[in-house]
Amino acid sequence: MEIPLKREFAFTVGAVAILAGCDTKPEVATPASSATAPPETSAAPSASAAAPKEKPTRPDRPLNVLLLTLDSLRADVPWTGYERKTAPNLTKLASQSVVYTNGYSVSSYTAKSIGALMTGQYPHSLYRTGVFFTGYSKANVFFPELLQQEKIRTIGLHSHMYFKRGKNLEQGFDEWRIVPGISFDAQTDNHVTSDKMTKLGIELLDNPENTSKQFFAWFHYMDPHDQYVLHEESPQWGKKNRDRYDSEVFFTDLWIGKLLDWAQKKPWWKDTAVIVSADHGEAFGEHKMYKHAFELWEVLTRVPIVIHVPGLEPRRIDERRSHIDLPPTIMDLMGQKLPKQFVGRSLIPELYGAKPQSHEPIVLDLPEDSHNPPRRAVIQGNWKLTVHGSGWKHQLFDLKNDPGEEKDLAKENPEQLEAMKNLFKKTWDEIPQIKPYGGNKLKSGGSASGPMGPPAEKKPAPEQP
Repeated sequence: MEIPLKREFAFTVGAVAILAGCDTKPEVATPASSATAPPETSAAPSASAAAPKEKPTRPDRPLNVLLLTLDSLRADVPWTGYERKTAPNLTKLASQSVVYTNGYSVSSYTAKSIGALMTGQYPHSLYRTGVFFTGYSKANVFFPELLQQEKIRTIGLHSHMYFKRGKNLEQGFDEWRIVPGISFDAQTDNHVTSDKMTKLGIELLDNPENTSKQFFAWFHYMDPHDQYVLHEESPQWGKKNRDRYDSEVFFTDLWIGKLLDWAQKKPWWKDTAVIVSADHGEAFGEHKMYKHAFELWEVLTRVPIVIHVPGLEPRRIDERRSHIDLPPTIMDLMGQKLPKQFVGRSLIPELYGAKPQSHEPIVLDLPEDSHNPPRRAVIQGNWKLTVHGSGWKHQLFDLKNDPGEEKDLAKENPEQLEAMKNLFKKTWDEIPQIKPYGGNKLKSGGSASGPMGPPAEKKPAPEQP
């Protein structure tokens, strides 16, 4: 039976949710980042001076995408100011990439956050089971399915048995591999797998069947997840939880570095974008929490986002961005039209130099299940509102002056509370909210009695004679 630890030791197994399943191709819209052609100029450049070369506004060819997610990687990493050199290889990649300094996952643990990452929709809007280790109905459309329909090769590589437990996670993938020799434990991750991940990843990407044409590859590294292990390859920072966690990050970065060093020698590298992020953050005592899940604190939902595109100038973008924007960005990088199901926006314009615009409010979503209480949040400007259940409790935080969310201002700032409640209602009124299915008991006492898919279309009534 899959039973997670109690709330004060909140965590999740490194999970993902890749699912799918429509027989017909969904309706699509023109990519949000499509740029209009520059106006023609009437005067030709002089013979003595060549016309300045205009900077591209989007990729000049469809790219491959390699998505690397690290389980439980916090937002405080070396390239955003963390003092320990825990990730020298990813720090080097970040120095050559577009770095988002205020990135968010959609939720606070894997089984919900990756569902959003793979669909471009909020977890509440997905057909899903009501258990902690969430499964997904084939009625959901995951973007790797759309790539697969276009004959693009899709490759998934993972190192936790959640991905092989009948959750419909492999939908849309031509190759779906799990690191061999691992076992399932509902309480933790007992295995060290980054070395095995990289070796198997190289094997997959060295197979011409996978990379001789356009491809999307997603590798989810588990090792930063607890149990935290001290590695002899890592600097020895100490034996406390954060020290051992940092050793795990260093070890994972070491093997990701080997993967990237190898990939840079391959002919397809020059046509490949690399995206690095995490499924959620990790707590080390903040709000009396350890690990993750169960709440939507910043320490649980803030994640790194690094996007490396061949030929693009490095830059840092401080506007808040969410994983909800990554599916349209990936599809756009790959030259695909964007399905209307996507909630977010492609980041292509700002990757290619456009001034970043606000994508707020940022929406955080933790639907109720057998162990998680329902939590939703919106962030706008300096303010974050977290709503418990259907609204029996509201928490209001000033993230500018209180980034650690230590002081709830809901009672002493009623005007701002009311403004954020109105924003919350307006935002969530536009988000479909589907109950989970499966019949199990939910945390609040109700049951998972939702649908497994959209209702069947009703046949028109026969005409009366």
